Amino acid sequence: MKYAIVESGGKQYRAVEGSTIEVDLLAAEKGEKIAIDNVLLVVDEDKVTVGTPVVKGAKVSARVQDHFKGPKIIVFRYRPKKRYRVKTGHRQMYTRLFIDSIDLE
Repeated sequence: MKYAIVESGGKQYRAVEGSTIEVDLLAAEKGEKIAIDNVLLVVDEDKVTVGTPVVKGAKVSARVQDHFKGPKIIVFRYRPKKRYRVKTGHRQMYTRLFIDSIDLE
């Protein structure tokens, strides 16, 4: 099994060929192909390549499947005996990527 650890939006994801990952919203149209160059680690069966901090020449090719909203997060601030109550909500936007290939030159 071939997989890579990639960085997108300051977070790290495990990208496996033929599967999907959900990253923070990217400025790309649905169906567009993108390349992720921040590859930190590549594993191909028994061969492990670790970057310092990134692997030179490594690239992950992905296709944008969808843009969607995540679950609603409720933020409730409360101070007892002060009549202070503030309720707000937030829904983060995500992009679902289908991993086409992991290339190591």
